[in-house]
Amino acid sequence: MFITRTRVTSVIAASTAAAALVLAGCSDNDAMSGMEHGTSSTPAASSTPAARTDFNDADVTFLQMMYPHHAQAVDMAKLVPGHSQNQQLLTLAANVEQAQAPEMQQMSTLLQSFGKPAPTASGHEGHTMPGMMSADQMNALQAASGPDFDRQWLTMMIEHHTGALDMAEPELANGTNAESKALARSIIDSQRAEIDTMRAMLGQS
Repeated sequence: MFITRTRVTSVIAASTAAAALVLAGCSDNDAMSGMEHGTSSTPAASSTPAARTDFNDADVTFLQMMYPHHAQAVDMAKLVPGHSQNQQLLTLAANVEQAQAPEMQQMSTLLQSFGKPAPTASGHEGHTMPGMMSADQMNALQAASGPDFDRQWLTMMIEHHTGALDMAEPELANGTNAESKALARSIIDSQRAEIDTMRAMLGQS
């Protein structure tokens, strides 16, 4: 009986020790799990990208004033389908809208990356921009139709495009931001070509 009791005691002691080790291991794992969970649940520090510095006042002025200038050209282009049946003019107006609407978005994105407010279509108020049509001119255009509308639109858009060139060329000379200058070059190239097309169309009308 003494031997049996000793063996039982040894078994119980061994089992108790093993259980203690298991419990200790679980506690360590739980602690590590808690540490890992705590680390993963800590929110990453949010940071707002710093405003760019690769621009100057000429870039900002160009973008701020060209945006509403483009907005008026897009408004003029949208008038064409309801006032003209000239297929060449319809195609030209569609091209103007398709080119200038995305450029407006690019201008807005650039200005915001410079830390400047997003531009608005009415942002030209208080500024004199070359080629902009007055409210009376826009009203007269809206009231016209047919060949009369075509002539007014072409005459006005030639003036409008010429004004855009007058605004884009100083950007090439004085701006420092590569993206703004590339946009100015694209405007100059495309609108010079459209001016030539519109002058030819007026000569045919």
